[in-house]
Amino acid sequence: MNTNEKDKKNDQKIIFFDGVCHLCNHFVDFLIRSDPKHQFMFAPLQGETAQKMLPSTKIQQLNSVIYYENGEIFEKSEAILKVFKLLPYPYKLISTSGRLVPGSAGDLIYELVAKNRYNWFGEKDSCRIPSNEEKAQFLA
Repeated sequence: MNTNEKDKKNDQKIIFFDGVCHLCNHFVDFLIRSDPKHQFMFAPLQGETAQKMLPSTKIQQLNSVIYYENGEIFEKSEAILKVFKLLPYPYKLISTSGRLVPGSAGDLIYELVAKNRYNWFGEKDSCRIPSNEEKAQFLA
């Protein structure tokens, strides 16, 4: 990998999500609608990109949306707050107000929802297939 390819990879903003989780897929749908700059790429935790870029422990657990930016990995409430910080007003306010909650408390709430997400929101039989309009934002 040459320097330009490495720099491009580090500049990407990738949201890794559980491809069979309804809640996770609704979050991706929301981000696609709410991000006029189309600054995020999306990749299922079950996919090739996750296998190449994330530690195996993060993939096996499937218990967090993972946000990758500038070579750093963010999980749970921190990942969500970082993503919302990059969205336009009024969504940016979620990041600001979320910073008032200590990280450990935010993660406890996140973990409660993550643990129950299949029971509360359902599960798909297979990973989402992006529409033709969405394909440019999705990684395998």
